[in-house]
Amino acid sequence: MMKLKLAAIGFATLLSGPSVAAAPEATPTTYHYAQVDGIRIFYREAGRRDAPTIVLLHGFPSSSRQYDALIPLLAKSYHVIAPDFPGFGHSDAPPLVEYEYTFDHLAATTARFLEQLELTKYSLYIQDYGAPVGFRIMMAHPERLQALVVQNGNAYREGLGPKWAKIAEYWENPQAYPDVIDAFLSFEATKQRHIAGTAHPELYNPDSWTDEFTHISAPGQREIQSALLYDYRTNVASYPTWQAWLREHRPPTLVVWGVNDPSFIAAGAEAFRRDLPDAQIHLLDAGHFALDEKNDEIAELVLRFMTTRAPH
Repeated sequence: MMKLKLAAIGFATLLSGPSVAAAPEATPTTYHYAQVDGIRIFYREAGRRDAPTIVLLHGFPSSSRQYDALIPLLAKSYHVIAPDFPGFGHSDAPPLVEYEYTFDHLAATTARFLEQLELTKYSLYIQDYGAPVGFRIMMAHPERLQALVVQNGNAYREGLGPKWAKIAEYWENPQAYPDVIDAFLSFEATKQRHIAGTAHPELYNPDSWTDEFTHISAPGQREIQSALLYDYRTNVASYPTWQAWLREHRPPTLVVWGVNDPSFIAAGAEAFRRDLPDAQIHLLDAGHFALDEKNDEIAELVLRFMTTRAPH
């Protein structure tokens, strides 16, 4: 009888032993708004507020929704904040006469949003449009940045795919190339941003591009997105400045890159090594929105990097 009792105790320990009990519990994602300079900014939040903060900055034409599956995995160990930029997602989209849609302005609004949340130390996860916003924030406040995660967020000319040659012509004379905006905001382009190059289209939720297309087709969006695409030329012009900043400050950096991205090609990931020789660079068999099919793998890479390289 004693042996049976001991066996039962041992079995119970396997079920509820230290490894299970010590595993952090998932925290729910909550949804909020903040008023920033008269603009209502929507954001997702998860994790303990006394834990180190990771700020997730989204791309075009998405929103913080692109991080829905990543947030709960990071939130087991970190405080996670994911805002929508003005003109995107559930944030306000005032017309151009009320809000200047430039990357300088998006970055200034996002920086004030973080200050309003009293976040003075954080790591940044930047993707696509989140990269030029993030670079402006970290350059303005280098003392606040603890670590940097770059996922298909370009900072080098060699990372620009072939389509950027046509966009460069648009920058020279926007009125002469209305077809560039037509193509940029088309349904097919919105879909291809997700599935281009993937060997696993069945992993992609079509709600992603149908919802994004509905958003950029709303009244006023063509003007907003045209203004931002035109202003993107300032990002390319700023690449040397960003690179010099990386060389000077050497933030702990993880680069995870979907190599099938036709917009920001794999050379843009490898280029970070030139200015950050200690950066961890991982090339993944995925596309522009690499989280669509590599969410768990990217989460594991981020958590391992944050544990070993980022200050706590």
